[in-house]
This record gives sequence, structure tokens and C-alpha cells, in this order.
Amino acid sequence: MQGPETAAPMHPAPAPVWALPFGVMLWAVAVLPAAVPRLWHRRMGTIVGLGVSALLVPLALVHGPAAAAALAGRALLGRYLPFVSVLFALYAIAGGVRVAGGPWGRPAGNTLLLGLGTLLAGLVGSTAAAMLLIEPLLSANAHRRHRRHLVIAAIILVGNAGGALSPIGNPPLMVGYLAGVPFFWPVRHLALPLLLFSAPFLAGFWLLDRRHARADPAPPLRRPLRVRGAGNLALLALVACAVPLQALVPLGQLRFGGVTAPLGGLLAAAFSLAAGLVSLRLTPRAIHRRNRFSLAPMREVAVLFLGLFVTIAPVLAMLRAGAAGPFAPLLALAARPGGAGVPALYFLFCGMLSAVLDNAPAWLVFFGLAGGDAPALLAHDPRLLAAISAGAVFWGGLTYLGNAPNLMLRAIAAHRGVRMPGFFAYSGLAAASLLPLLALLGLVFFR
Repeated sequence: MQGPETAAPMHPAPAPVWALPFGVMLWAVAVLPAAVPRLWHRRMGTIVGLGVSALLVPLALVHGPAAAAALAGRALLGRYLPFVSVLFALYAIAGGVRVAGGPWGRPAGNTLLLGLGTLLAGLVGSTAAAMLLIEPLLSANAHRRHRRHLVIAAIILVGNAGGALSPIGNPPLMVGYLAGVPFFWPVRHLALPLLLFSAPFLAGFWLLDRRHARADPAPPLRRPLRVRGAGNLALLALVACAVPLQALVPLGQLRFGGVTAPLGGLLAAAFSLAAGLVSLRLTPRAIHRRNRFSLAPMREVAVLFLGLFVTIAPVLAMLRAGAAGPFAPLLALAARPGGAGVPALYFLFCGMLSAVLDNAPAWLVFFGLAGGDAPALLAHDPRLLAAISAGAVFWGGLTYLGNAPNLMLRAIAAHRGVRMPGFFAYSGLAAASLLPLLALLGLVFFR
């Protein structure tokens, strides 16, 4: 989670050549799991280490070891540690909740579960909702041969779009709240876009799931809905509340070895780690066994994001440089000749950047281009602010990198026997369902 200081002016942007290690990391994520799966899973840590070294070693040679250490420290303490600790807590806690029975496992029930998960994402956050939903969704459909469409739909709806309803739902909306956007502004201005997006998506999902269900084995007899792990649900609520609250309470900065990190983020990270460990310790083994719970997906995602968070740092600096950085030609296209922003282009460009980069910095860049003044935007051009916010939230499902839950859901599903598509195949499938809906949102709300 980024604080409002992220919007502060940056020093001159790094040269584009410093983005090459991040490009190599993206290439590795996109190509190697499908091309050489055994090598990737056995040597992923080594590959990630080489990608990080490709940035830090040249940086140390050109700018000195202190510069390389500072970049790595900021990435690890300021961004990676808070992120991965919360992800670990949510994964561990959700793995201790057992949902059995109920209407899930049939097309109507699966559609209902995805709809409920979409609404839940606005209350507890897209990551928490996704971690809570994936186990009952996969368990209820264990009899099915066709299951990857279930995970893709969960990524798009629960892991991304559902977070549009509140600042708790998605990081860019929390950044907006910290920048002066009222707490209930998203639900007032993004609820209709979410409805227009999710209703036809769920209808299309139901038709696709019904077609697959006809070719799959018959579902088991329906049993009453039972939920075990109430203590983990309480822990989940605590973590979901603690993460946004730490950004609202100014606790100052902690300086460690020349690196400054927000104290609130570090305390939230410590709390999240403790909550996850408590859940692992107290959850009965029978629940973990029936959920087929394993820490392997968490380890895989933690290693992968370590490389991404370090190597993306120069790219984010280029992005935050705005009109003074390498992204200037792209950003200039989003403004009219007089300087006023074009909502449809803000929606498009912010969405495109959010699909492959961190959505919170993308929101901040376009918010800054729109003037960086929340009260003024709310008074004179609320459509522009809505376009920026919708772009940051709704486009995240377009790639595995668009939001934190995407890779996590993919890893969990793969470890439970679902043959998930590779990076490019997923993006193609997501684009086929997402782009018509995103074009519809642009035409209805932002043209």
C-alpha cells in the first residue's frame, strides 16, 4: 500500500535502460512456466535472483553500492514486506476456513458464489475475498473436468472488479481516499459501472459453465451449507481492517540503514505475519487436509513477487515522473489541446498501465496529470476522477500481473490440479471477455 507521499515530485526519471531487468522478469513469468515448466519450478529462485542481480549489480557499478542498497531496501521494506505479509496472512487464514455443502458446484450456484465474492471484495478487499472464495469454489467443483474458467472468472470479478466499491476494496482507491477523495465516493460513482460490467460477465459465465457442466460428470448430492473455522473468519476481519487502518493513522517513518519506511506499514506487516502464524498453529489439521492446504503456492508467489517488486522500482520512478519521464508521449495523448483531460483516454491509459504495472502508482500518475486536487476534481470534473479510478480497478484482470490476487489464485489452482493457461494464453482469454465490457464502460460512462 502506498501512502500519499508517493505522489510527490520525483528526481529526474531513470533512463529507460534501467527497465530492462523488469522486462526480463516479465518475459520469464510469461514464457518459462509454459516453455520449461520443470526448470521453472525447480530453479525459480535462481532465475529471480539473476533478474534482481541484473538490476542491482549494474546500479552498484554505475551509482555506487549505497544507491543499489537503498533501492533494494525501499522495495523490500516499503513495498514487498507489507505486501507479502498481508498476502501470507490472508492465504493462511482463508485456508483454515472450511465451507462444505451449499448450492455451489452447479452453474447457478457457481454464478451466485462469484456474485457474492464480488460484493465481498468491496467490504474486506479483493485479496481477502479472493482467498476466501477460491477454496469452496474449487472444492465444490472437484468433480468437474473443466475448471479453469472458474478461476479466470474469480480473478476478473473477485480479485479485481469487486474492489471498486470502497477504498478498502483496492489499493488505488485507498490511495485516493488518503489523497482527499471521500470514503463513500467509490460506491456512489463506481457502483453503476460495476453493475454494467459484472451483470453481463456473470450471465456469460453462467452460459459457459452450463455448457461445460453438461459435458462433465454429474455433481454429488447437494448437502446443507456448513462453515467451519469461525475463529479464522474473525482473524480475517481483523487483518482486512488493520491493513487500511495503518495507512490512516500517522505513525511516522522508521529509518533503518539509510532506508526510510513507514512505521505503520511495518507494524501492519508484523501484525499480519502474527495473525497468519496463529491461524496455522490453531487450525485443526482436518480442515487443512480437507482443504488440501499447502504453503507451496505461497512460497512460489512470494519468491516471484520479490523479483518483481525490486526490478519494477525504476519503472515506477519513470511512471511517477509523469510528463518529465519516458511515458510523456503516452500521457500527452490523454489531454485535449487546452490541457483538459479526456475521460475516455484516462480510463484507457490508466487501465493499460494498471494491467501490467502496480495500479496504485498508475492511479497517482493520472490523478497528478488531472491536477492532483481531489476537491477541485470532485467539484468540476468528477467524470475524470471516475475514469482514473475505474481504469485502475477494472483493467487489473487483463493479465496475471494486474493485481495481487491474480498470481495467487493461479498458483493455488495449479497446485490443486487445475490446468491454468500460461501468461499470454490467459491474457488472450481475459481480453476476449474483458475488452468488450471495458469498451462498453468507456462508451457509457467516460466518452
